[in-house]
Amino acid sequence: QVQLVESGGGLVQSGGSLRLSCAASGSISSFDAMGWYRQAPGKDRELVAFINSGGSVNYGDSVKGRFTISRDNAKTQLYLQMNSLKPEDTAVYYCRRFVGLKNYWGRGTQVTVSS
Repeated sequence: QVQLVESGGGLVQSGGSLRLSCAASGSISSFDAMGWYRQAPGKDRELVAFINSGGSVNYGDSVKGRFTISRDNAKTQLYLQMNSLKPEDTAVYYCRRFVGLKNYWGRGTQVTVSS
């Protein structure tokens, strides 16, 4: 089993910054891919940022140039630096980890951006 715990969410004004963290524990591997997803009220969950085992990253079009995904060397911590936040970034942000053929989700952390 894998446990993922997100932290760092909160309320921020438009134009501000937040840094999300996701701590992983359990049966994890350095070969795991990881990502951040978000879900706004009434909308589908969408990809925010993704990093594969080799370190290649992908971003959703709406966050390119503003958000940066990273991880620690041990690959137990995943981060999302969010700059120039907009009200439309308001959502619950989830960490996801791909372990072999399985994938796991955290419970999410709320990000609210006020205008």
